[in-house]
Amino acid sequence: MKNKLILQILAGAFFLGIIAIALIMVFNTDQGAPADTAGLKLADYFIELGGKAVQCRLCPNRCTLSDGQTGLCRARQNIDGKLYSLVYGKIASAHNDPIEKKPLFHFLPGTMSYSIATAGCNMTCNFCQNWSLSQKGPDEVKSRDMTPGQVVDEAMAAGAKSIAYTYTEPTIFFEFMRDTAKLAHEKGLKNIMHSNGYINPEPLAELIAYLDAANIDLKGMSAKFYAEYTTSGQPDAVKETLITLKQNGVWLEVTNLLIPGGNDSEADMRELAKWIKDNLGSDTPLHFSRFYPTYKLENLIPTPKETLLRAYDIAIDEGLKYVYIGNIETDNGATTFCPDGSIGIKRIGYFIAENNLIGGKCKNNEEIAGVWQ
Repeated sequence: MKNKLILQILAGAFFLGIIAIALIMVFNTDQGAPADTAGLKLADYFIELGGKAVQCRLCPNRCTLSDGQTGLCRARQNIDGKLYSLVYGKIASAHNDPIEKKPLFHFLPGTMSYSIATAGCNMTCNFCQNWSLSQKGPDEVKSRDMTPGQVVDEAMAAGAKSIAYTYTEPTIFFEFMRDTAKLAHEKGLKNIMHSNGYINPEPLAELIAYLDAANIDLKGMSAKFYAEYTTSGQPDAVKETLITLKQNGVWLEVTNLLIPGGNDSEADMRELAKWIKDNLGSDTPLHFSRFYPTYKLENLIPTPKETLLRAYDIAIDEGLKYVYIGNIETDNGATTFCPDGSIGIKRIGYFIAENNLIGGKCKNNEEIAGVWQ
């Protein structure tokens, strides 16, 4: 009986040992298994900090992320000590738009631009007019998988002359934008982006090789405004982007969304117009855009028409040649004037009602700055 009991104890101990070893093996396998990165794109601009931490180097936010964390943009995640794009080819919006909608008024006017976006943004503006897409992660919106080749093919099939990286912030899908833009050039399409300009110099320099035109949002002139209304971003970085684009031959236009009580004082308007003239040139088009209450600023009123008209007059007074008013109908807020005051291009909304320019020249042979063919 005693020997039998000893054998039973030994057998039980052996059985429990086998179970313990199996559990240890399962645990160790789970902990050591590589994270699932299938279908994700390794990011181009980041550094490894050790201990599986990384720092993103794509934009001035320079997010430092521990394993598993996602950046402020919601589009980049640290997975097992490497940074991955979560939005490569995840197209959440695609439309064939008039190029005037970007808005670009002096670049191939009257043509269509195939426009794409993913979810996410590297700013968190409380006045965002497209927050349902820009302030969401890729798992919170509907999207379809597309390759750069498919985007280019769809653009060409739609009769577009360009591809626009727009709607949200194209910087956050940088790798897809660059790969698509490179292929687009090979197929004879132009590349344009509408951006907040919040990108680091190195990736910007890489992108410029394939970029033909840009409209950049200069949201305000002060760090105080950016801190209060965007919670991320600094105007100096945006200004650096604007100057770099201009110096490298990318056709450039600027948009300023006028927010009541935020950046709509006469001093704000004059400072903006003067900075553009002094740093980008008097022939750089400036678009003043009307704010509509949305997202976290639903308590505000829409920008009064009188404010927009005053901004227009101030910018002209400061020496800018081409000033426009958007998001509201005005008599001449979308009209391109020749130096003699005659109409070069008359627009109604995003569409051209009258075009008197020939190869970018007025009837008296005076040139209008831009890219016309």
